[in-house]
Amino acid sequence: MKEESRADIGTPVPDASSTDELREQAERTRDELGRTAEALGAKADVKAQAKEKSAAARKQASEKASLVADQIREKAEQATELVKDRTPDPVLEKTAQAAAQVRETASKAGQYAADKTPDPVLEKAGRATSIARANRKPLLAGGALLAVVLLVRRARGRR
Repeated sequence: MKEESRADIGTPVPDASSTDELREQAERTRDELGRTAEALGAKADVKAQAKEKSAAARKQASEKASLVADQIREKAEQATELVKDRTPDPVLEKTAQAAAQVRETASKAGQYAADKTPDPVLEKAGRATSIARANRKPLLAGGALLAVVLLVRRARGRR
């Protein structure tokens, strides 16, 4: 046998329909290869994966915190009702009187302090208060940072 005839054995003769099929198969293969490359690229993008996981963790933590806060509020309301139900009426009345007296005394003390404080100091205190209210978030963040620093220093001092 000749070499040419051996090479042609089992090889289909290309015709128009098989050429179209080959093109379609090549196109499908390209599409699959493109999807595979995108999937591999997504797996290799550690930064994007970390962002997704971080966002999911934040969302989960927020939901859990909200749930826990709701549960705490509910328990506090139940405890308040339980205490009110079990506290005798005379004690509740005395408590209400004491609370009213404390409010009145605090009001008088505040008025006394305002009367005795010089006007320039009151003006500065008023400005400081309005500035603090306008910049509440940065002040809270600074206070939290200060608390963390103090706690770290305290913990290191115990070692």
